[in-house]
Amino acid sequence: MPAPGVCMNIISQRHRKDGCGTPNNPEKFFNQDYKQLKEFCLINSMRYIDDMFPPDSRSIGQGILSPSNMGQVKWLRPWKIVPNAAFVVDGVSRFDFGQGLVGNCWFLASIGSLTFQSNILNQVVPLEQTFDDDYCGLFHFRFWRFGRWIDVVIDDKLPTINGRLIFVRSKDPTEFWPALMEKAYAKVCGSYADMNAGTPAEALVDFTGGVHMCVQLSDPPADLWELMCRAGQTKSLMSCGTPQGATAENTVLPNGLVQGHAYTVTGVKQMKSRGETVQLVRLWNPWGKREWNGDWSDESPLWKTVSTKERETCLSVCDDGEFWMTLKDFCKYYSDLDICSSNPDFLEEGSACKWKTSFYEGRWVAGTTAGGCMNNLESFWTNPQYRVQVEKLNSKCAEKQGEKNMLVSLMQKPDKRNRRLVQNLHIGFSIFEVTDENRAQKGKFPAPFFRRNRTVSAKPGEYLIVPSTFNPNETASFILTIISKAETHVHESSGVYPQESMEAKKLKPGKDNKDEEKKITLFRQFSDKYEEVDAEKLQLILNDRILKGDLKSGGFSTDACRSMVALMDTSVTGKLNGEEFVRLWRKVGKYKEIFNKCDVSQTGTLSLKELRNAIIAAGRGISDDILNVIALRYGASSGHITLENFISLILRFDCMAQIYKQLSNGNIMSLREAEWMYISMYT
Repeated sequence: MPAPGVCMNIISQRHRKDGCGTPNNPEKFFNQDYKQLKEFCLINSMRYIDDMFPPDSRSIGQGILSPSNMGQVKWLRPWKIVPNAAFVVDGVSRFDFGQGLVGNCWFLASIGSLTFQSNILNQVVPLEQTFDDDYCGLFHFRFWRFGRWIDVVIDDKLPTINGRLIFVRSKDPTEFWPALMEKAYAKVCGSYADMNAGTPAEALVDFTGGVHMCVQLSDPPADLWELMCRAGQTKSLMSCGTPQGATAENTVLPNGLVQGHAYTVTGVKQMKSRGETVQLVRLWNPWGKREWNGDWSDESPLWKTVSTKERETCLSVCDDGEFWMTLKDFCKYYSDLDICSSNPDFLEEGSACKWKTSFYEGRWVAGTTAGGCMNNLESFWTNPQYRVQVEKLNSKCAEKQGEKNMLVSLMQKPDKRNRRLVQNLHIGFSIFEVTDENRAQKGKFPAPFFRRNRTVSAKPGEYLIVPSTFNPNETASFILTIISKAETHVHESSGVYPQESMEAKKLKPGKDNKDEEKKITLFRQFSDKYEEVDAEKLQLILNDRILKGDLKSGGFSTDACRSMVALMDTSVTGKLNGEEFVRLWRKVGKYKEIFNKCDVSQTGTLSLKELRNAIIAAGRGISDDILNVIALRYGASSGHITLENFISLILRFDCMAQIYKQLSNGNIMSLREAEWMYISMYT
């Protein structure tokens, strides 16, 4: 049985601190270890079959094959398709493959870019794999996914109809690296169908784990040519796309370009033509055919106006999907350009600075940490917040620094196994300067800060970065990336802490002798001969006497009362004595008063926003992460918290904090297995 998600999150975070998820130490996707699986297969003389991405219709997915075609699919290993199967034949090239039945031109255009950069290619595609020695039907590939590198294991059974591959296929029928890489990425996406439709930027980032920049070609920057030239020189990957037509179909226009289609930028070249300088862009269609037929296309007479050397170097007259066009035509006929690189060196020339990258995972949860954009000033402050200290550049680096010294990017992280089921939200971030008057602020910055301050650009100093969805109450996970030339220090500013006030003091119960006697009298009415009450008696007292008329959903369950007994039971008898009972009653009374004061909507329940205020009023600071899991654990499907659930959660919250305080050194708590099981199984 797998460990609960919260446990796996803690394990994952610890692994990352230990260097797991880096290019040299990728995480094992689905916990599948390539080396161990291969050793097992070789020892047992067997061919590997992947249970996590089985060779059947589930892995193909719905919507790309008709039922009749799906019935004809046979999953074959490469050596059953051709007798002399090879992983790579004569090196890796963009001309090795063509698109199959799935609409993943965005993915294949990105592979086309990848083939130009051998250092990046070798990271993604381990080229030492073969069908010769130690072959057992097992292959693996590496991708960057949302802040970490993963190693993806697959078997080599590929879907075919009548012995032909139905998805990506190589020009050389004996070469299989493109088909196997596509299968590995389909596994990451959920199925082959989940790769249908997308943008090159998605795959470019997954191949590099780096910086992505999108240029809108309808309004290109003045230095677009210089930017593209630097991108080519700094081993960046470049792809682009044509505008969508009247339909979602990939219609071929009279000029040879395909509507709503992804292309690879494979080169830029400046030439002399008729005494004038011409800036040319080379592009490749991942279909492996269908080319531009305008100026500077393969058959264009303009090629006769350049030198023989340049014509022989650049021109290849064949229908291989690759062609040249002017930068002006490129901006006219294409909608956007994606540039992706492992670092931002392509943004400026000649910088001596080294870029440093850090990733931060967070989550927006409806009602607690999803405050929406700055159109919603009253709730914007509830979004996750990150405080960043940007140091000055060192003197050597500062001599040639440009204007771009820190980059911040935000990416939505999917919470669904299948890519097609993910709801992509409109997201963004705002940056605020933390001035001297705000520097002492502890935890989250409140709403008034954002009403008084406007967003800024970063220079050396302290800043607050607030990622948000456009609309409030949209639940999603995210990755915040901060890349800087200067030393930066970042910590999540997520906690909200109670402020000592007269109002808070009023909520602290004092001892009233008559009230105490009343509690003892009631206790004795229900206690046994040993003057103790068990969970069943406690349930009766709470529901029918102490909180009668205040409870919304049938009152405390027996299980909830058992939990309350365990949390207050200092003698570990499974029952409460008089002192423990009175102490619990005091807490229940205090929590009820807090509940009523924070229920400003007067619904008899707490919204998740009101819950945050109630926990603070109870004297406890709370981080966004804890608030989110409390909302999941104790909230109803509507997201609201009843009185009985609030009492249960705040009692547990308070008691567990006390346990940590007693058993830890303030930073770390160490427990033997027996101690951990003792606490967790009873409390």
